[in-house]
Amino acid sequence: MARHELKAGVETCHWGWFGADTPAVLTVESGDTVVIETVSGGDDVLPPPGFHVPEAQREIIAKAERMLPGHMLTGPVAVAGAEPGDVLEVRIGRIDVTTDWGWNFIKPLAGALPEDFPDYRLVNIPLDRAKNVAKLPWGLDLPLNPFFGVMGVAPPPAWGRVTSLIPRAFGGNLDNKELREGATLYLPVFVPGGNFSAGDGHGAQGDGEVNVTAIETALTGEFTLILRKDMNLEYPRAETETHLITMAMHPDLDTCAERALRAMIALLGEVAGLSREEAYMLCSLAADLRITQVVNGSKGVHCMIAKELARRG
Repeated sequence: MARHELKAGVETCHWGWFGADTPAVLTVESGDTVVIETVSGGDDVLPPPGFHVPEAQREIIAKAERMLPGHMLTGPVAVAGAEPGDVLEVRIGRIDVTTDWGWNFIKPLAGALPEDFPDYRLVNIPLDRAKNVAKLPWGLDLPLNPFFGVMGVAPPPAWGRVTSLIPRAFGGNLDNKELREGATLYLPVFVPGGNFSAGDGHGAQGDGEVNVTAIETALTGEFTLILRKDMNLEYPRAETETHLITMAMHPDLDTCAERALRAMIALLGEVAGLSREEAYMLCSLAADLRITQVVNGSKGVHCMIAKELARRG
């Protein structure tokens, strides 16, 4: 299988949107690995002199078309032979933090507590890549746990160009910290080629991402893209080495929980041959409903169960 590199830049990034009409900048074969470079943040979040700002980021800020607010996304990458109704399996390999700073802000009228914090506050956070920690302003060294907040394919053509802020059936702004090195994400395909993009690098994030931002930073990741014509999905799923994960997004958190749970019940029927009643019981005994994020317009819940329990007998 081939290995490709996709650098961030004006010609390879789209800022703020997913769209079925956004042309692929690279086409690969199923099973190929793409090393994707990403950057994060406009000129309003850049650090003071002394930190490394990728030249690609400065170029994108100066020249790229923008749909704001939104994320700088690298791609799309098409997979030859992918058609609507297929599934794209995205195996996430090595993730590297590629700069020495990140950023986090509190924004008035946003986040989980929109009226509690009336003043804008931006913090540039030094990242010590050798020690794998972020140096927080009050003296705490927070361990880095990098992952891509945004991973998605092109949406259905009828949707037109949609913001990268709101996660939907095509994936996008999932902000699921379980999707780190070694995880696999499954995305339904809506356009020929699938057209996968990634961005919104996070150095660390808590479940919920409550103030709207994580440690936003530049990441480079390895993605092995596999075309699955033997699967059919309506919404993203994922797995880690140890767990199966279903996901749901909706403005109402209760609805998210219900949908993620129903998806897990269906998945347990598929992988373990459990009846709906047996799967519902097992979810009550052993599955975890976790709040993915509460700040992206559509909130998120993911349901997790250990693979060793997803079996009969």
